[in-house]
Amino acid sequence: MVIPLDPALMDTFCQEVEQQVAVLNRSLLDLEAHADLSAPGLEALEALMRSAHSLKGTARMLELQPVVELIHRLEACFVAIQHQGSGLEPASAPLEPTSAPLEPATALPPSGPPLQSREIDQFLAVVDWLEQLGKATAETLHPWLQSQATALETLQNQLKQFLIAHGSDSGLELSQSASVNPTASRSGPLSTRDPSALAQSGGESIDRVVRVSADNLHRIISLAGESLVDANWLQPFADSLSQIKLAQQELAKTLEHLEREINHHFSHNPALEPNLPNQAVISYEHLIHAARHQEQQCRDLLDDRLSDLELYVRRSLNLSDRLYREVIHAHMRPFSDGVAGFPRMVRDLSQQVQKKVRFEVIGKATLVDRDILKKLEAPLTHILRNAIDHGIEPVAQRESLGKPPQGLIRLEALHRGGMLVISISDDGRGIDLEALRQKVCDRGWVTPEMAPKLSTQELLDFLFLPGFSTAPQVTDLSGRGVGLDVAKTMAEEVGGRVQVSSQQGQGTRFSFQLPLTLSVMRALLVQIGGEPYAFPLARVDQIVRIPATSVAWVEGRRFFHKDNQNIGLIPAHTILEVPSLNLSSTDLAVVVIQDRGQAYGLVVEDFLGEEDLVVRPLDPRLGRVRDISAVALLQNGNPVVIVDVGELVRSIDQYLSTHQGLPIGWDSYPTPHQGHCILVVDDSPTVRETQRRILVEQGYSVNQVGSGLEAWEALGEQPYDLVITDVDMPGMTGVELVRKIRNHSRFQSLPVIMVSYRDRPEDQALGLEAGANLYLTKSSFQDDTFLQAVHTLLGTA
Repeated sequence: MVIPLDPALMDTFCQEVEQQVAVLNRSLLDLEAHADLSAPGLEALEALMRSAHSLKGTARMLELQPVVELIHRLEACFVAIQHQGSGLEPASAPLEPTSAPLEPATALPPSGPPLQSREIDQFLAVVDWLEQLGKATAETLHPWLQSQATALETLQNQLKQFLIAHGSDSGLELSQSASVNPTASRSGPLSTRDPSALAQSGGESIDRVVRVSADNLHRIISLAGESLVDANWLQPFADSLSQIKLAQQELAKTLEHLEREINHHFSHNPALEPNLPNQAVISYEHLIHAARHQEQQCRDLLDDRLSDLELYVRRSLNLSDRLYREVIHAHMRPFSDGVAGFPRMVRDLSQQVQKKVRFEVIGKATLVDRDILKKLEAPLTHILRNAIDHGIEPVAQRESLGKPPQGLIRLEALHRGGMLVISISDDGRGIDLEALRQKVCDRGWVTPEMAPKLSTQELLDFLFLPGFSTAPQVTDLSGRGVGLDVAKTMAEEVGGRVQVSSQQGQGTRFSFQLPLTLSVMRALLVQIGGEPYAFPLARVDQIVRIPATSVAWVEGRRFFHKDNQNIGLIPAHTILEVPSLNLSSTDLAVVVIQDRGQAYGLVVEDFLGEEDLVVRPLDPRLGRVRDISAVALLQNGNPVVIVDVGELVRSIDQYLSTHQGLPIGWDSYPTPHQGHCILVVDDSPTVRETQRRILVEQGYSVNQVGSGLEAWEALGEQPYDLVITDVDMPGMTGVELVRKIRNHSRFQSLPVIMVSYRDRPEDQALGLEAGANLYLTKSSFQDDTFLQAVHTLLGTA
């Protein structure tokens, strides 16, 4: 009968298997890279023998005989390779367990057949089997081993053939001393054994670890953050006592002044003394003396307590800060922990597509938040697979281009400017920008006229759209058409961003900028509806205060112009569905946010500054709260909600698509342009912007469109006091637009100015005959002619 394993012991065994599998994978790849058994190759063999020996010891303690036999034979293969590389004769006796691994011999030319990649594949197959073993539980282990009998026999035979081929009979059979008698009596129940003994088996010690669930760790982080917040509360008390001390000093000065005044009064008015009893004078002096004595006692007591409190505040803040940092550090892991499987993946995939690839990982010791490290796995895997499949060229092609036959993929992690930077670069063929431009045009995302005007960065941004791929055909290797949107989505979920750069023929580079930890977030605090709200600072493009007079109209909505971009404005309280407060009538506080190419200016009541927040999840009992991702405590102890910027942008899109005209509540905001509204029509963005700036500076409200057809639609959406139109425009010309305006009963009295580069008399006559009030040339922008014409037609001169 099989006695069930102790769950705690099995958990420790699985941890050991996980650690040793990582060592075996890494060392086998190093051995393959140095198959000549130079010094690095022999160092890899040392690591392999130590790892196999340690793992065999842990399996023996659990009396897993089939596993012991497999690892014993694997260990014998490593010994045979070492003996072959050192020029020694293969060992003929079975390998006995020892307290220390064999010492490496000096590297000499191999005496037997060279190590082949297919033989490394056989060893890796054993490692893969061990990795599956490490995922078993105390309940499933023995049934799983029974189901693996055939696979286990195949692996054993492969290792046996390797030993025969390399002239060694070591490890073909286990010696009596190395075998375990399954019927031998146990010294006691397996569950009574100390699990830490597994960590010591194999003759090497490892750091003791304690398994803590993610939920427990998050709660500890939250408590440490609260402790830090509470410690910050002490400083205001110390400051208050300091204020009392100052007031006490002022009181002492007042008493001194009072005593001087009384003495002065009596000394300069001797006639008062005969009328004043002696006991009254003595009483005054006694009261003054008693008041000063009490003041001195209070001052001394206050000084003592204030010194004690200041010392306690410093110690408490220091202790809370150290506790908080240690807890945050406990939530961090070396970057190498999250990418341990990538070298093996790159090796296997490059062999699959018959390419030579060298994979480098830089910054293995860089600490990364556990949650971020877990989220990075999928996007990094996708980018690496793309680099192998599409980036790195075949060997023959690389040689024809003068490149080394072996391609290079580099994965790097570092801390820079308070952020975690992860970059993946290759020296492959790079991205064909013209092919990408054509693909974007074929998808209908831009017009053929607009496509040539797209900058390199604008083109590369299309790579992150869902389902977009430049690959000529879908393959299993590069993700079956799954686009790079997984990388962008992951980065934005954690409050970061991802960028791509490429040079054709030189390679491609993806760069993630992520927060150092998800447990702490630098946030912008704003006031909405009289309450504080936090925006992740990494998701805020910019914050600006704009004059109310600089707000313009576009199709019934308001926007402002910043950095050559028109950014739509929307009140924050409308989307978040909270009450609004009256805003300043002179300027607007705007938070510019962006997600998947959509940018909006969120109008808030005020900026409250920046602060580091300890992020805490929402109480599950609340369910899903729209547009809110988490909560935190401010330094003053007040709670604050953290806005989910991505979801907020989607909420704005949904709101604008279902509501016509201005957002609800916009009328509570100051109206930037009281008076006349002008429609500017021109197919040149530069000319439109020039006119807009001139008119806005004069206090007019301006809406602008790029064609006659758009102008006609705009006239039907809202009233205008003046139309300024170009003459030569695609679709509907300015002359046709003016005729259409004059033929409609609603617009017969609407003033129209035509502005054109054409200055011939016949051109002016054609415009005026169509119904324009004035015909100006575009040179009029350079003097007062244009503005004077506008003032005259609107009656504002």
